[in-house]
Amino acid sequence: MTDHHIGMIVPSSNLTMETELPRMLRAREDAHPEDRFVFHAARARMQHVTPEQLRAMNAQAERAAAELADARPDVVATACLVAIMAQGPGYHCTAEDSISAALRAEGSKAPVISSAGALIAGIEALGARRVAIVTPYLKPLTQAVVDYLTDAGIEVVDALSLEVSDNLAVARLDPADLRDHYTRLDLSGAEALVLSACVQMPSLPSIQPVEDELGLPVLSAATATTYRILQELGLPPVVPNAGRLLAG
Repeated sequence: MTDHHIGMIVPSSNLTMETELPRMLRAREDAHPEDRFVFHAARARMQHVTPEQLRAMNAQAERAAAELADARPDVVATACLVAIMAQGPGYHCTAEDSISAALRAEGSKAPVISSAGALIAGIEALGARRVAIVTPYLKPLTQAVVDYLTDAGIEVVDALSLEVSDNLAVARLDPADLRDHYTRLDLSGAEALVLSACVQMPSLPSIQPVEDELGLPVLSAATATTYRILQELGLPPVVPNAGRLLAG
């Protein structure tokens, strides 16, 4: 059995990154018991999803990375998608580089991924270029996500904003409601559906049922982050009942 240590930089108010990712990887352990996953988190202060608090949280990333380095993780994921995307197109590369530098300064060689970069990679891995998205954000932040994906060559054919700014309230949204929310989108031109463009908005219980009902690939920021974690660990990105991206 091999232990894989996963470091996570999460907003202080995030409740979902530390539940959905472990849930997916525990399911993978059941299918592949030779691999076991151990999680270590460092927190960056953020309570409300506003541009000011997102910028302040980003400024704490290097401190959080230095703390994680002490645990010698095998991979580090930074988890707030909109905090990165709100800084402008391509910023995930800058964020990943600065976190990598902080880890290297503390003697850690762990590769770094971001949920923002992972979502782009996940959409591309599905061969999709036209997507619809559901976000919990206020409309201006959803537009920032749309602009970010557009710059990466991904057309957002429709977007739904649930307009919840309190980050704890986002975590308490019922993922079952997404089975109704997505029907408000125009999916006629979509090649994939991002059921949750936010690692704080729970969606895992609805990913596979919506995909089965819709017939299109369905992913989330969390499933895409899991996909990239497994890639960086050199493991097949396979998790049962988590959508086509993780179907192997």
